[in-house]
Amino acid sequence: MTDTVHTGVIGGLRPTLEGVAGRVRQDWRAGLLAAVGVAAVAGLATAWLIPRGPTTGPQGLVVIATGLLVGAVAGLLIGRARAIVPVGIIHLAAIELGRLDAVGPTIDTINLGNTFGIIAFAVGRGLHGLLLLVPLLFGAALGIHARRIGLHGTETRRRRPVGTALLGLAAAGLAVLVAYPATTPPVLGPDGRQIPGSIAELATVRLGGLDQTVMIRAASPDKPVLLYLSGGPGQTDLAYSRPVTSGWVQDFVFVDWDQRGNGSSYSALEPVSTLTLEQAVADTIELTDYLRERFDESKIYVVGESWGTILGALAVEQRPDLYHAFIGSGQMVNVRETDSRIYEDLKAYAAGAGDTDLAATLEGFGPPPYRDFPWTYGSIWGFYDYIYKAYTPSQPYIDRIGAAGVGPYGLLASEYSFIDKANALRGLLDVFSVLYPQLQDLDLRRDVSRLEVPVYMLDGMAELDGRRDLALEWFDRLEAPTKQLVAYENAAHSVAFEQIDEVHELLTGTIVPATYGK
Repeated sequence: MTDTVHTGVIGGLRPTLEGVAGRVRQDWRAGLLAAVGVAAVAGLATAWLIPRGPTTGPQGLVVIATGLLVGAVAGLLIGRARAIVPVGIIHLAAIELGRLDAVGPTIDTINLGNTFGIIAFAVGRGLHGLLLLVPLLFGAALGIHARRIGLHGTETRRRRPVGTALLGLAAAGLAVLVAYPATTPPVLGPDGRQIPGSIAELATVRLGGLDQTVMIRAASPDKPVLLYLSGGPGQTDLAYSRPVTSGWVQDFVFVDWDQRGNGSSYSALEPVSTLTLEQAVADTIELTDYLRERFDESKIYVVGESWGTILGALAVEQRPDLYHAFIGSGQMVNVRETDSRIYEDLKAYAAGAGDTDLAATLEGFGPPPYRDFPWTYGSIWGFYDYIYKAYTPSQPYIDRIGAAGVGPYGLLASEYSFIDKANALRGLLDVFSVLYPQLQDLDLRRDVSRLEVPVYMLDGMAELDGRRDLALEWFDRLEAPTKQLVAYENAAHSVAFEQIDEVHELLTGTIVPATYGK
């Protein structure tokens, strides 16, 4: 009985439905209206599901599929190539409207008057637009073709398929790029062959309820575990740490972590409300426990670089029972005071060098802190080379970076997927804008006056005075079971990398014998 009713209803509606479909097929304006509606709904849905645009490979494929679908519907309903343009505009406008509450330079107000603003636009909206518009155009071409066949039974005139084919190849190529996974090369022995039992993986670890990426490399899983905390906040170092620490992995289980929102962990930036200093410390401790359990170690080593020294010091202070020792490289103490001192040093340089343009630029910025994270800070960073002392990083560091071929910002490294290459820059901008303001009132001289583990501070003698003076002051005041200041004449901010073999010798010849198993 029910089937009979349904059949009767559908049978009665069929002429009406076919009439509406016929009107849409014949009247391109009606088709345009319908296509715009589909594009708007798809855009709002995209903004709700992925407000930052595609942040992972699967999300990138969804965007490509969405573009293909919206384009195909528009082509089928409209049948005119030039009328596809407003459909794409409406779709993008709906995405922007749907993510007005999202936070971060890559999706906030467009700022093309600043180098970092151009980068933010390219890796944020630009990436999303690329993955969307190419398949949208391809889908539109297919839809228009299908419409003509539907109306006339066949093509009314011969057309060259070259443009459609090229769009199809481009869309397929994008899909392959997006789907291709990130990898880290195997750990090799002196003979150039993979070491049996070695570890070389990009692991996904759930920290604070969100998946984050960890690179683990070791010649043997039985070595002491060393966790490296990169600088930033927002910086990913997977591409650089892998080639540079090739010697370290012979003696340690070397772990480099893309912290929440960084690089290949960029998708963990949402919800932004979880990106706090407290959560960063909690993530560090949770990762430490994961590593201890996985490698059956009671404690691990932690090496912090720049912002990572703050994160490491706070984690060690909170849970000293988890760590053999704390090693600081490019030690940060009070970012607000450091920024102010560097600003004054740049002004003094400009005055002494007679650089009126720099002086005027600095005067226009005014003293830090700045509220427009990260635009003014990004501009200030570009002037740091003026006041660095002359030094020469070790040749092994230079050779390994050059031979690795990781490219600028490490964007050519295999450790980053196609989407992650954009994430490496997105994370630096977006995480910095959220987390750096939270560090303005932190001062390790006051907040971390004692650590209950051995402390080793790597002192780059060519470091900027605004950083080094505060680091030496904190180290001098710091109470610890043992502490050692190790100075390197030919190093500045990234001591652990710039003097990589000397630091390796310090780790294996001094730190491990004095602390491992103690």
